[in-house]
Amino acid sequence: MTTICDLYPAIDLRGGKVVRLTKGDYDAETVYGDDPVAVAGSFADAGAPWVHVVDLDAARSGDPVNRPVVAAVAAALDGRARLQTGGGVRAVSDAEALAAAGVSRVVMGSAAVADPDLVVAASDVLPVAVGLDHRDGELAVHGWTEGSGVQLTDALHRFPTAAAFVITDISRDGMLTGPDVDGLAAAVAATDVPIVASGGVATLDDIVALASIPGLAGIITGKAVYEGRFTVAQAMAVLEVEG
Repeated sequence: MTTICDLYPAIDLRGGKVVRLTKGDYDAETVYGDDPVAVAGSFADAGAPWVHVVDLDAARSGDPVNRPVVAAVAAALDGRARLQTGGGVRAVSDAEALAAAGVSRVVMGSAAVADPDLVVAASDVLPVAVGLDHRDGELAVHGWTEGSGVQLTDALHRFPTAAAFVITDISRDGMLTGPDVDGLAAAVAATDVPIVASGGVATLDDIVALASIPGLAGIITGKAVYEGRFTVAQAMAVLEVEG
């Protein structure tokens, strides 16, 4: 069996706990558990090829307080699934520390938008996915608290060494309102860099709709899994096709 595109079940870390924010609002937090290592292991057990971890504390403050947790997750996933992690990755030294912790790919957002050359330098350490988080097409930075003035359509051409783009429609994040299928399809068509979709996934039908985008590389899902809308195993079954 092969998959149409990869599933990335998500773990957002704040204070070492598994949480979800609504539209990136730190005052709109729901706690889903206090054992992220166990959660990550359950995702790998269900067949997920990747786990996507975001350090919300580091994204906001730059202080990587959850890095020991990230390292523990990486150790638990070793040989079972790959770990992609973002949040506060602002320098090559951050990429080096996360590589040493066992992370397979880092996500750089605000720092990449501010300095595309940083992605080139960090790509010498390990693969870098550039996080393109947008509101109505304008990239948002610094934990989604500020607009950047950079348009998503322009950003798709600024990062020649990017291993992937993680595109998040902030207005849909944590809202369970469905993904921006048309916008993501347009982005996939506009670049040769693999695109991972994030934000809005609520049902297995949403997984099917995203997987129907020719060339989409991956789908991040978080709240829908935690709210019991579907399981990781069910999503993997939807994505599996006869090889």
